[in-house]
Amino acid sequence: MSANALATFRLVNENLRLVLVRLRPEQTQCSSIRARDFSNILAQLQRGAECLRRPPSASPEDADFEAQALAFRAQLEQLKRILPDLQIRLLAEKTRLEAARHRLASTANWAEARKNTL
Repeated sequence: MSANALATFRLVNENLRLVLVRLRPEQTQCSSIRARDFSNILAQLQRGAECLRRPPSASPEDADFEAQALAFRAQLEQLKRILPDLQIRLLAEKTRLEAARHRLASTANWAEARKNTL
């Protein structure tokens, strides 16, 4: 594996580590999570998979590659544990926002009706 590919693998692992920090279950605010975050996760997973598909050539970097591969796999396991909880939190946030939108629309309708009766 070239030094450039190994650097890419390191960058993928660092990016996934940062994503996992943002998505951890202790974070109760889902409003900071955007669709582009999921696109970024997918891109990082694809880059990491590509790094794994390139077999390393015999070199002193083999140990570093193995360490990066283990880190990548560990982060995949963390994503596997975190994503179902995240889905539940996002659905709860969606329900909360829909209820707030409904209350706001009802209030606006009431205010308009009240204005028309006066």
